[in-house]
Amino acid sequence: MPKFTLTRQQKHQLETQHKKSRDARERDRIAVLLRSEGWTTKAIAQALRLHETSIIRHIDHFLSKAQLKPENSGSEGRALNR
Repeated sequence: MPKFTLTRQQKHQLETQHKKSRDARERDRIAVLLRSEGWTTKAIAQALRLHETSIIRHIDHFLSKAQLKPENSGSEGRALNR
């Protein structure tokens, strides 16, 4: 596949659509899966378009509570004071 670039406006539109459409539970599970496959938290954050501290929080939450079943919620959203 050839490499391509996006305009700033195209990138913004795609990122906005992504933020509106993603399911937090799926995002959390994908982060855990990618980390288990050796991805760094930085790479996961970049791929999922999240802050690295959010990825760390999702993984920590999974490890402490084993939140994997569909009926379980994703990590609780909260502002980080860092």
